[in-house]
Amino acid sequence: MTPAGPGPKRDPWVPRMWEGSDYPAFLRLLARNHFAVHPPQLWIAAVASVVTIGNMVGRWFTTGRHGDAVRRTELVGPPVFVIGHWRTGTTLLHELLCLDTRFTSPTYLQCFAPNHFLLTEHLLKGPLKFLVPDKRPMDNMAAGWDRPQEDEFALCLLGLPSPYADIAFPNRPPVFPGSLDLSGLTPAQLAGWKRGFRRFLQAVTYRDPRRLVLKSPPHTARVKVLLDLFPDARFVHIVRDPYVVFPSTINLWNSLGRKHGLQTPRDPGRIREKVFSEFRTVYDRLEEAKPLIPRGQFHELRYEELVRDTPVQMRGVFDALGLGGYADYEPRLRVYLTATKGYEANRYTLSDADRDEVTQRWGDVIQRYGYDERASGERPA
Repeated sequence: MTPAGPGPKRDPWVPRMWEGSDYPAFLRLLARNHFAVHPPQLWIAAVASVVTIGNMVGRWFTTGRHGDAVRRTELVGPPVFVIGHWRTGTTLLHELLCLDTRFTSPTYLQCFAPNHFLLTEHLLKGPLKFLVPDKRPMDNMAAGWDRPQEDEFALCLLGLPSPYADIAFPNRPPVFPGSLDLSGLTPAQLAGWKRGFRRFLQAVTYRDPRRLVLKSPPHTARVKVLLDLFPDARFVHIVRDPYVVFPSTINLWNSLGRKHGLQTPRDPGRIREKVFSEFRTVYDRLEEAKPLIPRGQFHELRYEELVRDTPVQMRGVFDALGLGGYADYEPRLRVYLTATKGYEANRYTLSDADRDEVTQRWGDVIQRYGYDERASGERPA
């Protein structure tokens, strides 16, 4: 695999994700990692420490003004979960589903200001618009305050157990071991995670009372828990060539670490092993959960087929999950496809040694989804 390289120089005007936390959650993150911030990143921790105090105050005012109303808010229909390993096309599928005006999703702003967006959303979207990058750091996908975003970032910044907390200190042990599939949580922690997740979804629904479409790769390993919370939820699972997913996921974690880390990574092998092991967790937990999902609530598709014939694949999603309304949705889809025509994904070169290791460690998943390594020719990620 071609190394990702040192990356571009840090842009001091782009906020780091920890600036969306509140002070107690950020302080706990620092304490769990023994405040092991590296000198080059001290300024990031210092800025976050100040901003998170403001977020804490914002949370107090938001709870005082909107707390009771949020607690009374009911979700509009069962959520639709877009699941799949990182870099399999979950963002694309999420955005495609959100073209349907009957649906809504947590936005970039709501996920990175989860403590007080009900109070400050309009303020942040105006004067602070310049702080949002035009594109995501790991690929060429567009970014913006109002675009659909992954709810796992919100859960992490709310202080709930999340594997994304490890982005801050890449050289230390996981902050919440077992948080990817929630298996490492105590009963009290799991109950708190469920309450916090539901409360965030209630806040999003309170702001925009439409049916939620949620996207988070970690949720792929949590289907059992999600069914407990939302028995009628729908799940659409997207898969992609693992020989493409491997280098692209490594690039993802390297990009997030360079942008948001409070340490300089010292061992590149940690990221490789993280990708290998978390891939197993994601697909093993999903296979265990599949028999529990009621008929008509689960659908799978391949990324390669989605980009090859998007309207046909999206019709399949709508039909399989009983969403209805495809005839009204398709014109919006056609407009989106015209506007994004010519999009080019990042490309990577996978070494023979990496390809052999992927085959050895992920071979059963490669066979399960029909990705024969000799026939695999896709390189974009």
